[in-house]
Amino acid sequence: VCGNGPCCTESMQQQISYHSKKQFETALSHTLGSLSTLLQNRAHKYDVIFKQMMISAKSDFHEMFKKTYGIIYEQNSYVFTDLFEELEKYYTGGQVDLTEAMDNFFVTLYQKMFTVLNAQYHFTDWYLQCVSERMKELRPFGDVPAKLTAQLKRSFVATRTFSQALIISSSVVNNMQKLSMTPSCIRAVAKMTHCPACSGLKEIKPCSNYCSNVMKGCLAYHSQLDSHWNTFIDATDELIGRLLGPFNIEVVVEPINIKISEAIMNFQENAQQVSQRVFSECGKVELGKRRRRNTGEIPFETLHFNNNNHNKNNRRQGNQPDGLEKVIRETRSRLKDSKHFWQKLPYHMCGTSVAEQQDSCWNGEKRDKYEPAVVGDGMSNQQNNPEVVVDVNRPNSLVNEQIYALKTITSKLKSAYKGMDVEWID
Repeated sequence: VCGNGPCCTESMQQQISYHSKKQFETALSHTLGSLSTLLQNRAHKYDVIFKQMMISAKSDFHEMFKKTYGIIYEQNSYVFTDLFEELEKYYTGGQVDLTEAMDNFFVTLYQKMFTVLNAQYHFTDWYLQCVSERMKELRPFGDVPAKLTAQLKRSFVATRTFSQALIISSSVVNNMQKLSMTPSCIRAVAKMTHCPACSGLKEIKPCSNYCSNVMKGCLAYHSQLDSHWNTFIDATDELIGRLLGPFNIEVVVEPINIKISEAIMNFQENAQQVSQRVFSECGKVELGKRRRRNTGEIPFETLHFNNNNHNKNNRRQGNQPDGLEKVIRETRSRLKDSKHFWQKLPYHMCGTSVAEQQDSCWNGEKRDKYEPAVVGDGMSNQQNNPEVVVDVNRPNSLVNEQIYALKTITSKLKSAYKGMDVEWID
């Protein structure tokens, strides 16, 4: 490695190679580990605050509906609890059809309300099925189901996709630490970092351009991620714009009690017309065993809520110090900082360990200027690297797996940005 001299024994060569490899791997692990941990921490914080928001929304929902609809709500609260569980299951695992979940919720709510509003009658399962089949035609809840479903779906898809993007990108960076150094890289690093001491130049630092060539050769495979990483960052940034705007999950979830109450009030206002249409199309029904004395009164108490006052009393977490919006904005800034990370990695690895004076530095042979030019960025340019032998045509399965992971999540980010469905596979 270091030519003739005190370091040329086989034992010394092995020690130099071992220590050089260890130093390089430690430095690289620190750099990659810092980015991976940052992404992991952002994902965890986002997850915690999202779940806190859902707990708060469920609590607000329960309190408002208990106060408004009393025993009728409490007897049927599982209908609403099931809806929240479906939404949470989607966020956690993605294996929930949100449109189907919302359709099922409103169909069940429709059946329950129709039964309560016509409590003097006895309805068979067949009859209730007939009632459900008329729902799209009669639109008992007005346009609330369609609007709320669209808002919830696109917001939850965007929220889960963003969360998964942080988790997956963290994993990609972490996995790149497993990439082994090539023998040529180990030799080049040893020559750059340990050979000066063998030549009696203990305090000398390597020339900047020399270090750049060594690191570019050693990190050739890492550089293959750069364009895919940048595309991923851009796609994430675009989705963040949606999360801070029309797809804001807090704006949709926190007033969900108001929106569903609005749907119920729409039904109340049109209850008689809806019931008459159902009776005419599904047939007559028999009175129950215990007919209500007063069938004209609706057991639901119709209360109108001032949405503005409600929102003032229940301030969105996005306006609070640790709300989702704050986490998203901070994450956006950190992600932008990581653009071109893999292209800059060789220069970052050299850092302050290189000499300031480029005419009096270690050039791999002696104290002098480093003559070769710095090779270009990226894998293809490394075929001309004067310090590290790189087979630019040889693929690496680990790197290809990480590129595939980035491409896949980027595709999901773009779909979520457009408000489209995103398929999640276990």
